[in-house]
Amino acid sequence: MLKALYWRVNLSIKKIKSKRLKKKLGKNVKAIITESKNGIFAVDPEDLEVGQKIRSGGFAIDEINRLKQHVNSNSNVLIIGSHIGSVAIPLSNHCKSITAIEANPKTFELLTINIQLNNSTNINTHNVFANNKYEKVDFLLNTVNSGGSKRKPKKSNFLYEYDNPKTIQLDSVPLDEYLKGEKFDLILIDIEGSEYFAMKGMKEILSKCDTLVVEFLPHHLKNVADVSVEEFVSVIPTHFEKLHLPDNNQVHDFSKTQEILQNLYDSNLGEDGIIFTSKQ
Repeated sequence: MLKALYWRVNLSIKKIKSKRLKKKLGKNVKAIITESKNGIFAVDPEDLEVGQKIRSGGFAIDEINRLKQHVNSNSNVLIIGSHIGSVAIPLSNHCKSITAIEANPKTFELLTINIQLNNSTNINTHNVFANNKYEKVDFLLNTVNSGGSKRKPKKSNFLYEYDNPKTIQLDSVPLDEYLKGEKFDLILIDIEGSEYFAMKGMKEILSKCDTLVVEFLPHHLKNVADVSVEEFVSVIPTHFEKLHLPDNNQVHDFSKTQEILQNLYDSNLGEDGIIFTSKQ
């Protein structure tokens, strides 16, 4: 109860700070350009998560360093949920190409600007919503944490609605058809609870990759996707050999995936990016 109250108060304070900063800068200021460890970035002044961390010097540096260990100059990378490019742009300096998928149209504008600011010529961008089928999807446009924008959750929760996000409709696509014939060495999926649906629509692409990195958060499975751990694991190809849990500093045989993720789920513990590796 106290933890839930803390989060409500903390998120409400962030909302107030975001609005105050936006008002101070003026309604005509759409982005702030800042230099960081990630590169030169245009960030939304209302964004107090990724945007603020970049303005403060850097974002997801440990994650970028981990990803660099799984790519080389010949690697083709797919990032689903590339946001404003804070991971894609620095990682592009260490691989052959990056295909960046971003559903949020507002965020996608900043992504394209940031690619230009950093002269990242090997990043191909697509403003589409990855899904298991073609359909219209209700999508929340969060402002205080634009990286938290997501498909409308199956179950309402203050965590997703505290900044009164606008809801829009997006056309969704299965990536096996949209990116038909393409092969990626590393795939990163971080789309705020839609990971299950995206993976269900890209089984062919997943079957050919050497490394898969995917966000795993119990509250996303419960509230956004409304799927079980068993269903989540069912769309992960079985050619992988190892499961890595960076946040918990653990490595397990792939055969233990169901058990390990169920334990995390039951303990309400998440991972920003669980890593599946293969030697194929």
